[in-house]
Amino acid sequence: MVEKILNLLNKEIGGLHEAAMLLGSAAVASQILALIRDRLFASTFGASGTLDVYYASFRIPDFIFVSIASFVSVTVLIPFLIDRINKGEREGKEFLNGVFTVFFFTITLVSIAAFFFVPKLTGVLFPGIVGVHRDELIMLTKIMLLSPILLGVSNLLGSITQTAKKFLVYALSPILYNVGIILGIIFLYPIFGISGLGYGVVLGAVFHVLIQVPSVARVGLLPWFSWKVKLSDIRDVVYLSLPRTLGLSMNHIALLALMSLASYMNEGSIAVFNFSLNLQSVPLAIIGVSYSVAAFPTLAKLFSKNEHVKFIDNIVTAARHIIFWSLPTLVLFIVLRAQIVRTILGSGEFSWSDTRLTAAALALFSVSLIAQALILLFVRGYYAAGNTKTPLFINIFSSVLIIVSAYIFTTVFESNLYFKYFMESLLRVEDNPGSIVIMLPFAYSVGMIINALVLFWFFKRDFKETPSFLRRSLMHSFLGAVTMGTVAYFFLGVFGEIFDLNTFLGIFFQGLFAGIIGIIAGVMILRLIKNREIEEIGKALHSKFWKTRPIAPDKEEL
Repeated sequence: MVEKILNLLNKEIGGLHEAAMLLGSAAVASQILALIRDRLFASTFGASGTLDVYYASFRIPDFIFVSIASFVSVTVLIPFLIDRINKGEREGKEFLNGVFTVFFFTITLVSIAAFFFVPKLTGVLFPGIVGVHRDELIMLTKIMLLSPILLGVSNLLGSITQTAKKFLVYALSPILYNVGIILGIIFLYPIFGISGLGYGVVLGAVFHVLIQVPSVARVGLLPWFSWKVKLSDIRDVVYLSLPRTLGLSMNHIALLALMSLASYMNEGSIAVFNFSLNLQSVPLAIIGVSYSVAAFPTLAKLFSKNEHVKFIDNIVTAARHIIFWSLPTLVLFIVLRAQIVRTILGSGEFSWSDTRLTAAALALFSVSLIAQALILLFVRGYYAAGNTKTPLFINIFSSVLIIVSAYIFTTVFESNLYFKYFMESLLRVEDNPGSIVIMLPFAYSVGMIINALVLFWFFKRDFKETPSFLRRSLMHSFLGAVTMGTVAYFFLGVFGEIFDLNTFLGIFFQGLFAGIIGIIAGVMILRLIKNREIEEIGKALHSKFWKTRPIAPDKEEL
């Protein structure tokens, strides 16, 4: 039995389409488990100080992971690894051992140093968390400092499993990570208290690593410590990954600043912020990440062959489909926000007040869904062209803008009653004492939208192409999205009279049926106007993108 399982995990998947579909299915499964995880958190704790501590405790380990582990990410190491293995298995093993040695000692030393500075760092980063919660934050952060080490090693192993076409193992690792966190909530928290949540995260990270070890060992490339480190190899890896690492670090600094502001707000504000961020990340992962990751190998190949017309054509095709999927999703998330939040999170300790705030924050995050998805695509377009500096500088500008906007918006919200009343009325959070938290996703979306616009302007300038027929796609998608949203909103009222909205099933079916009817109406409109994207969806996914070597997205957060 064990042998059969190992054979299944080590099965080499040669078909590129099969591999891509496997990775996509695993991503959906991982997102479903993430939603189950968040529902358990919401049910057990509600939007409370305990969850504020839990989410805040990720920030320091997460920053270490992004700042160091991204140097051994899949997209960075795979080209180096393939090149070395082609020269000989011994050279490939020596390369891996050298990278593993330098990486492991670096991230371990940084994590140990952070361990001793956690009390001071948490005090500076989250000054609003005080008393018992402050002690819990320090303890939980120290526990979670094991995670960046484990997940960083897993990232490195992931490069090997992908190179060896062991896609099933790679696809299972993020799923098992969420399984570990869920086990921590169900079994470890009742035993160890809040520290059990940290042990669950570490357990998930252990699963993330261990699932890949047998497959890597079978292909004879399990890395180990070595004193023979080629500094030229390390220099090449660092040089290639440095701009990407800096860009990711800036994103996390922006999120860290927003959560730092949230620590000054009502208890539970950090939890509300993270719940809404996680919910909007589901369509972003399915749409934006899928298209940008699937397109990347093709874009890199076309640019290297100087086929710039086809390069732009692929960028535009991906952008049209991202817009096509993202705009209706954006509208439906705004219209059905309360039903989505209440269905996924609304149980146990998660109150109606928590639901209203999280729904409002979700709506504001969703406003920038298209912008976030297009950023992923255009950044990878720049990477494929060998230009990493332009997206880096734009990302730095955007991150600073998010932080500054957050301070401005929260200040205006507190000082200007007209602005406060307008935003609360618009998002239906009147008389909610924690409503100021909605200014944080508002600032984030403003920064992301401006980031996308600036990036698009530079892209047109640098590649001297103006994809004008994006406007047609945008207009069609806008018409379909408005139709979907209007019809869904109307039928929310209709089904609100039919179902008991005081029950889980009542709210679920209200949102489900209203959403389905809205989608049908939107699709009918798009078919009437002979929308191009509907006809291209199948062909674009299969012939344009998925028939390329799939490179799975890296894990960029703990």
